[in-house]
Amino acid sequence: MSAGVAIVTGAGSGIGQATAIRLARDGYAVVVNDISHERAQATADAILANDGHAIAVGGDVADEVAVAALADAARREYGAATLLVNNAGFVHQARFVDLQPADFDRMFAVHVRGTFLCIRAVLPEMLARGRGVIVNIASQLGQIGGIELVHYSAAKSAIIGLTKSLAREVSKQGVRVNAVAPGPINTPLVRALSPEWQRAKAAELPLGRFGEPEEVAATVAFLASDAASLFVGQTLGPNSGDVML
Repeated sequence: MSAGVAIVTGAGSGIGQATAIRLARDGYAVVVNDISHERAQATADAILANDGHAIAVGGDVADEVAVAALADAARREYGAATLLVNNAGFVHQARFVDLQPADFDRMFAVHVRGTFLCIRAVLPEMLARGRGVIVNIASQLGQIGGIELVHYSAAKSAIIGLTKSLAREVSKQGVRVNAVAPGPINTPLVRALSPEWQRAKAAELPLGRFGEPEEVAATVAFLASDAASLFVGQTLGPNSGDVML
């Protein structure tokens, strides 16, 4: 019996890819989304090669039409989503004085508007069914801020606020909403930051190393499971000790 139907955005690489593969191993039929259809297909192929169930759907989560198509593809292939993992994102490094309005707008479009649109596309069916799980991928920088990453940190902080507020609205109706705020993880996104930033951040971490995508995927898998039934509006931090709450 399938564990359910999971939509994972930004699953063409990094944390999203590791999460999609982990959820497939846990028995989910996975709808793999990425802005690059080719990357999404590569992740889906990896799942299929291990006898899992997956389809690839390309599309920009900031685009309302693309998000509606993503939810429709899930319905056609497997049924309504029972789990949504909002992971799609990108990073852009610049000092605040050098940021342009377009930089800020695109950051919020992908991270915040994308999270909103994806939830909006699947939540009504979760509420009608009286059961569902939403996991939003934030960042520890949304909790503590980051030099040369003001717009990224602000967007991730907004995701944490969205998570808490939505959890207060829908928990009694059977939909659990939580967030994961990873620290620096060995992904293409983090490797896109300057070597100086990476060296300085690694030196700050109590654990002394960056995390691996599979370690974050394990946190998402926990929040998706019935073992996390008491977690409501929480932000879990697989962050190498960068943030301690």
